[in-house]
Amino acid sequence: MQWFGKGSGNVDDRRGMSGGAIGGGVGIIIVIIGLLFGRDLTGLVSQLPVQDVVQTEGKTGDPQDAEGKFVDGVLESTNQVWAQQFEAMGKAYEEPRLVLFTGAVQSACGNASAAVGPFYCPGDHKVYIDLSFYQDLKDRFGASGDFAQAYVIAHEVGHHIQNLLGISEKMERARGQLSEKEYNKLSVKLELQADFFAGIWAHHAQNLKDFRLDEGDLEEALNAANAIGDDKLQKQSQGEVVPDAFTHGTSAQRMFWFKKGFESGDINEGDTFNTKQL
Repeated sequence: MQWFGKGSGNVDDRRGMSGGAIGGGVGIIIVIIGLLFGRDLTGLVSQLPVQDVVQTEGKTGDPQDAEGKFVDGVLESTNQVWAQQFEAMGKAYEEPRLVLFTGAVQSACGNASAAVGPFYCPGDHKVYIDLSFYQDLKDRFGASGDFAQAYVIAHEVGHHIQNLLGISEKMERARGQLSEKEYNKLSVKLELQADFFAGIWAHHAQNLKDFRLDEGDLEEALNAANAIGDDKLQKQSQGEVVPDAFTHGTSAQRMFWFKKGFESGDINEGDTFNTKQL
């Protein structure tokens, strides 16, 4: 993919700063895995209460390094697409902030290690990512390419969309009312919808004047979605597949919902919670 426009101005660059202790908090929504420690943390959502933490702000603005500029460009493209989508729904869009960090970070959802992967915190409307994650994604799962990286950001922004639409709040209310097995089923639907929203972004970003898809980009995103399915991750980490423990969906499901969003471009087609077949 190519981005020829300006940055978002919404990046909080904390790379190289001390992030505090490893922990977690209510509402942390995780894309993938505990890559750095070789643990499968798919679907980890801590039930600890939200902590009172002192937010350490880094350098705000447009990153100057190539990796930082790239994720900032992806973020800005999601801002433009979702502002248009929300305007069409008669709503105002609130842009999320993106926090770049190294090793560990403080959020309104608590303290988190890079081991949990990129995540979105509904408590502060921020996406968090340690960019070393992309190297692990490439080396351990064969999901390389810039559009695979863009898909990760777009998926997390998809959780932001769910937060703005009140879906995340409904999920949180359901947490204490359902068994772990039943809540996992809802979690799968939440994650697949975020994949769908990532596809919506990719569909409409093609109409932005500063954005261009390159040959093979779609395949990169689908390859990433395929690599991080619950079935594949469980098979790799524990040698067997346990469907009741799925929290993000199978490889086939993740590819299907991203592709559905990409092909339809219609947000109304992404109600994963009420469809009869995922």
